[in-house]
Amino acid sequence: MNSPVRLEHDGPLAILTLAAPPLNLFDRALIDALAGHVRTLAADPPRALLIQAEGRAVSGGVDVHLFDGLTVEQGATLWTDLLKIIHTVEELPLPTVFAAHALCLTAAFELSLACDLLLAADGARFGLVETVVGLTPAMGGTQRLAERAGPARAREFVMTGELYDAATLERWNVVNRVLPADGFADAARAFAMKLATGPTRAHAATKAIVRAQIGGGARAADAIVPEVAGGLFGTEDLRNAVRSFLTQGPGKATYEGR
Repeated sequence: MNSPVRLEHDGPLAILTLAAPPLNLFDRALIDALAGHVRTLAADPPRALLIQAEGRAVSGGVDVHLFDGLTVEQGATLWTDLLKIIHTVEELPLPTVFAAHALCLTAAFELSLACDLLLAADGARFGLVETVVGLTPAMGGTQRLAERAGPARAREFVMTGELYDAATLERWNVVNRVLPADGFADAARAFAMKLATGPTRAHAATKAIVRAQIGGGARAADAIVPEVAGGLFGTEDLRNAVRSFLTQGPGKATYEGR
């Protein structure tokens, strides 16, 4: 039996694919496979991660059969397990890119918001539609949407349960880039590969500084800069890139992620 989630590597780039078409529903098998691959990535990090999906939709969301008959305690355990996936993805010390080629609902959209960058095909649509079963998003989507778009937009998005197109979410600063549907998969992969071949340790420092700003404002981020950015002077990538700049000019350096 094929796994509903596939992990592959293309040199420095890891590619995690939701591979249970046509709808890539988050059932127990998919959740368990996703959790296992995310733990693998955390234990042996690549230099960048691309998350994508096969099929006519990125995901139709969570398989509602998963909710049937759950007790309060079982529901809390489910959300704890799902949030553990989100937190592990967020904490990866490398650029993470989510590529949404089509409809992207609930858990998959929440997973995309845990990534550093969200790319969308021009026909993609997004929704947190948990209200149809009397739920609120509990995989971190509401709060991460509020980080990107503001609390008022997050409340609108969740409370209405409506679908929003990629162009709208780009205006809201949720989607980073909208790309043509034709050639989208190749363009997303090339984008992620460019990050994978960059200064990985510097990208990790950028993530740490942004996270500190989100948590405590600019001064909180300032407080970690001397250690986080100062530590980059001990990396091979910085030393080699500085020498390359001085001898060959800008833009000629190559990076090894060390």
